[in-house]
Amino acid sequence: MGWWLLHVDLDQFIAAVEILRRPSLKGLPVVVGGDGNPERPRQVVATASYEARALGVRSGMPLKAAAKRCPSAVFLPSDVEAYQAASVQVMATLARFPVLLQVYGWDEAFLGADTDEPMVLAADVRQAVLDETGLSCAVGVGDNKLTAKHAARFAKPGGLFQLTGATWPDVMGALPAADLWGVGPKTTKRLTALGIHTVLDLAGAEPALLIEHFGQRSGTWLAATAVGTGDTTIDTEPWIARSRSRETTFLTDVTDPDELAGHVSALATALGASVVADGRQVTHVAVKVRFSSFYTPTKVMKLRGGPTTDLDVIAGTARTVLAKFSLQRPVRLLGVRLDLELPD
Repeated sequence: MGWWLLHVDLDQFIAAVEILRRPSLKGLPVVVGGDGNPERPRQVVATASYEARALGVRSGMPLKAAAKRCPSAVFLPSDVEAYQAASVQVMATLARFPVLLQVYGWDEAFLGADTDEPMVLAADVRQAVLDETGLSCAVGVGDNKLTAKHAARFAKPGGLFQLTGATWPDVMGALPAADLWGVGPKTTKRLTALGIHTVLDLAGAEPALLIEHFGQRSGTWLAATAVGTGDTTIDTEPWIARSRSRETTFLTDVTDPDELAGHVSALATALGASVVADGRQVTHVAVKVRFSSFYTPTKVMKLRGGPTTDLDVIAGTARTVLAKFSLQRPVRLLGVRLDLELPD
């Protein structure tokens, strides 16, 4: 028996849940986001079906821009509760297999299994998810989380793929280093400045060079990732949120500091109420401000009296944090994040 990691990645998850509820939408370009009205300003795409993506619609794009690129699209409002319910059903299906399960988000999970036939297990998992939930998923098989994650990317949509350290150079070597899981735009820019463009380039870089430019921890991680080395453990502990956030985008920019204070207080109070209802305590309050220029700073403050469930304290701290900003420019968006005390 060998230890294998499987990465289960649901296909176009949010759009798929909506299409499952409305079968007549199958095969059509579907865009989900905001209240589903692309005529309203400052709403963005949460997800798009593959048909909409083929026409240039992307997550994070303004709904109005999505409508211009894909005027035939069906626009739907986000329904978080429906997506959470579908995710729970999927994870319950995965938990019935003889595996270790690590939930990795609404639409992703890692499975750890002792098996001599990982691809057979992957096929069974894919079919069970489809049969029990009606949702399609891709399943990547690897000898660690990194190879499994990338295998699932090759498997999408709805397929199976196996990737190991032995096959990594041939499969991944010619791809851009930016394609590696965990390598973001800033790291990519710095790698490019060093003449490192592909995964093969990164694999061939001297670890000392990477440590010099990225620090001990990140440099060592980059060197290991480039050759397909990754974590093989599965964390089966239930996922517990360390923070919770809420934000609002104004239909027109706001300039009045008192009005902004009222908005941030309302956000903090509503968010605090949901946290308290779940039996959690707040340790820090952060406020995010997006100005009309799209400059988006965030400031955070630790609660002076320690963890609390007092909504007045939470809202008051949010107003105090907001007051640390220079609010002389029009504000497009306000957000509040509450950091939470972890349970014992």
